[in-house]
Amino acid sequence: MTGLAAASTRAGRAPHAPPEDLTQVELVWVEKQVEHWIRFGRKVREQVLDRRRRILFFPPGATFALVRWAANEHGTVLSRLDILRAVGPGDACQTIPTVTPGGDILLRVDGWRQVERMLQHIDAIESVGIDPLEVAPDHWRHVHNRFAVGETPRAYTMQRHRAFLLRREIGA
Repeated sequence: MTGLAAASTRAGRAPHAPPEDLTQVELVWVEKQVEHWIRFGRKVREQVLDRRRRILFFPPGATFALVRWAANEHGTVLSRLDILRAVGPGDACQTIPTVTPGGDILLRVDGWRQVERMLQHIDAIESVGIDPLEVAPDHWRHVHNRFAVGETPRAYTMQRHRAFLLRREIGA
């Protein structure tokens, strides 16, 4: 089974799900003007539109981090990082530019200082051997809330991660 088919099967989907069932994220890269990229996430498909644009497709339930940055002649005008969960057809969602139909926002930070702190937080999670894709959604919400009030979030430890995995296993 190919990587794509295996990932689709693990996500509980047919290997060739129709595009309308997938969350689409358009990435743009115009150096020193607009830069959108995925910090983490496991796409099931990719469509290259041209040398500056491509669309990634994520199955319902997939978690991914989207970083968006834009500048003009006066400097940076946008620095944002969103951690989103892809939604299924008919699910309620929030709209996010470049994300169709939208997503469940687990975390949003604005401003380069906050984005940089968040990237460091993700790096810290990876440094203890945890894939950010597998982090408890509640942790991302916790981090969002702590950042929003200028506080330091709790670290996501292997112990917290194991507890989350056990809760998920028993369906709690």
